[in-house]
Amino acid sequence: MFSSAIAALALFTAAVQAGKRGLTWTYYDSSLNPALFKTSSGEVVAIYDYETYAPPSTHGNGGLGFVGMQRCLDCDSSPINQLAARQKQQGWATVFTLNEPDINGISPSQAASWYKQYVNPLPIKKALPAITSSTDAGKGFDWLHSMISACGGKCSYDYINLHWYGGSFADFKSHVQKAHSEFPNSKIVITEFALQNPSGGQSAQVNFFKQAFSFLDGADYVQLYFPFVATSPALLQQNDAAAVGYVGTGSCLYNNDGSLSAVGKLMIAK
Repeated sequence: MFSSAIAALALFTAAVQAGKRGLTWTYYDSSLNPALFKTSSGEVVAIYDYETYAPPSTHGNGGLGFVGMQRCLDCDSSPINQLAARQKQQGWATVFTLNEPDINGISPSQAASWYKQYVNPLPIKKALPAITSSTDAGKGFDWLHSMISACGGKCSYDYINLHWYGGSFADFKSHVQKAHSEFPNSKIVITEFALQNPSGGQSAQVNFFKQAFSFLDGADYVQLYFPFVATSPALLQQNDAAAVGYVGTGSCLYNNDGSLSAVGKLMIAK
């Protein structure tokens, strides 16, 4: 088991050097095949599913590097007391932490204490909690600065983790550049992003992602990025009405028949 974990880590480390793109997977995606994104171009290298259990797919992880995510302080699907054991067993090279704590009632000081206890000991790359793009006081970058301050220099991390939804590529680019200017000593991962329910639907999302992918691929401070979301319109509508209302279905990476959508095809293009 140990040797296979080392092999998986080595493969993922090599894969990250080839590309930056990844899949934001969901618990209801079991019928979809992530291996459709595993191509010779090597643009798509990673997959995460908000949990510390491997992606719930009949096709496994599709040959992509799985990134475990402890999205919660402690929850039934990802118990905090199993975090270290699951990382060791599955051989993750990277861990993501807390999903949007800045809008989910988790204080920066609480997050810092939790992080030092449970995340610091993991002998792998680490991302600070995924923050929203909110500009409200105490949220977004404000929240993250407060957490880092509460850490008192004792939180070990490699990546700043961003989520972004908005109205234009220009706003997205500005947000990512602002993150780099505020946290210049850390690489950035972007684990959710898309236009916010654009009137142009899928065509608007395609135009946005064409620009976004080109920008992110050229930004040396961006390590990985994951468009929202690796599912189909039908599955998203059946399982996440809130996401449909907020983002729409035009950014889905799959068509309803399981083939790659227009956005999905962008993922495997150089």
